[in-house]
Amino acid sequence: MKEEVTSKKKKYRGKTLDELKNMSFLEFSKLLTARERRSLIRNENLHLKFLKKASKKIQKGKMPRTHFRDLVIIPQFIGWTVGIHNGKEFVPVKITEEMIGHRLGEFVLNRKPVKHGAAGIGATKGSSHLSVK
Repeated sequence: MKEEVTSKKKKYRGKTLDELKNMSFLEFSKLLTARERRSLIRNENLHLKFLKKASKKIQKGKMPRTHFRDLVIIPQFIGWTVGIHNGKEFVPVKITEEMIGHRLGEFVLNRKPVKHGAAGIGATKGSSHLSVK
């Protein structure tokens, strides 16, 4: 018997990407968790302003850059590559469907992991008697 292979479309809370893109801000916010819903509703103008500026940059072939690490990712951002500031530089991040409902800053680390090297002279009791050459 031949099994049929069906391609699974990715969904967010039971809605396909096309359905999500056609929703209004308020309808989409009802699908989010409480904290993201509150952030999206309170900062709706900020999200719309970023959406407008970023879409213009993308049409020109440039990568949009932002310091707004607390922006909630909405379906209109999918497929974009956005430069997110980590405190020192803009790190390019490709936005995918799995990122919907998260914040931009979650995908860019702003602290480097600590890498310990060898102890310096005088750092330990035994090394204080060595000559510096």
